[in-house]
Amino acid sequence: MCEMRQVTRASRQIGLIGIGMGTEEMLTESARTFLADSDCVIGAKRMVEPFRKAGQDGAEHGTDRVWIEEYRKEAIVQILKEHPEYRKVAVLFSGDCGFYSGAKGLNHLLEESGEWVKDEHGAYEVQWFPGISSLQYFCAKIHKSWEDAKIISLHGTEENAIDAILYRKKIFLLLGDTKRSDALCEKLQYYQITEGTIWIGKNLSYPEETIEKKSLKDLEKEDLQGLCVALIERKHPLVRRTGSIADEEFIRGKVPMTKSEVRSLCLAKLNLPEDGILYDIGAGTGSVSVEAAVKGGNRKIYAIEQNPEGVELIRQNARKFYADQIRIIEGKAPEVLKDLEAPTHAFVGGSSGNLREILNCLKGKNPQVKIVMTCISLKTLSEVLELMAENVLVDTEVLQIAVSKAKQVGVHPMMMGQNPIYLISGNLETSRS
Repeated sequence: MCEMRQVTRASRQIGLIGIGMGTEEMLTESARTFLADSDCVIGAKRMVEPFRKAGQDGAEHGTDRVWIEEYRKEAIVQILKEHPEYRKVAVLFSGDCGFYSGAKGLNHLLEESGEWVKDEHGAYEVQWFPGISSLQYFCAKIHKSWEDAKIISLHGTEENAIDAILYRKKIFLLLGDTKRSDALCEKLQYYQITEGTIWIGKNLSYPEETIEKKSLKDLEKEDLQGLCVALIERKHPLVRRTGSIADEEFIRGKVPMTKSEVRSLCLAKLNLPEDGILYDIGAGTGSVSVEAAVKGGNRKIYAIEQNPEGVELIRQNARKFYADQIRIIEGKAPEVLKDLEAPTHAFVGGSSGNLREILNCLKGKNPQVKIVMTCISLKTLSEVLELMAENVLVDTEVLQIAVSKAKQVGVHPMMMGQNPIYLISGNLETSRS
């Protein structure tokens, strides 16, 4: 059903205004008109000051304009409730209201009751005024189109920039968090990503504006300090894998590894979404973690392993396959799980006799977590059947997988069997759907 909202000209109006790059000349004409007619202007100090200094005091409109330096959405809503005398309020946001803007959160608060904000003085009509975003301004400056760019924000968010840089030809980065900008530079060096060109823009639209172009291999931490944006172009990005990684490609040791055919079935049963959070418990060489990582950019994967040799192998394989989504947790489950964020999915490749405790811990973190596990021994299978009988595991499916591969023995090809594997998938609570 299509919801239709009838907009009437209310006596009280709120304008969520994208001010572009922060100077008056970057305003759209409709935003300029609304701002000129407003009796109250709210925004962060950096947003408000240029317009207050520009002389927009409202005198020519017969108003005594009030300027309020405030950017927190809850505080802004409280101001609106406490001051019904403000009939036309302009709330200023940098860039465009629809592009990583605080306007989204404020609009949600204004509408969370399902209708426009109301009080005893009537309803506010909320209007959005688009502005020129940093993406549009910067790409115009360097003569680049942006419809084919992957947009990543590292300004207060945790998007996976490395994955985007690896697999895309064009990447736009919103920067401004020193810690994350430094980490990006470190990771580019760690994964030896040197092919490509980067344009860096700082203080856009201001007199001190700078735009620099350099090779990725010459990028230094100092280049990305402060509020800035960047565009990266690469001629030869990687091609994302769609099939399984061959066992021979992994760096191996004496640590057990989930084999390719079984790994593929496990990942199919997990059905991990693009933004899923996976615990790989008893990660071994990290083969399941790596396979999950290379197929999805913004997944978060925690590889839990207590064997020091396994931990080092996970680290080596994650680097080899550019699996920056993997976070290695050294230690024994369930103890090391307690401080991690809740998973959406969990793969148990080894439990060290703590399967019941691990499942209880997972249920405490997220009762709806999807569980997939493998086992070889009948003892572990017996424990699984016991947990099923107690309804600790529900909606359960148990498969036995027997894989044989042809191997040349003298002049004859012979089928060589691998150990049978039990694959168990299920939930800790009956699915709500």
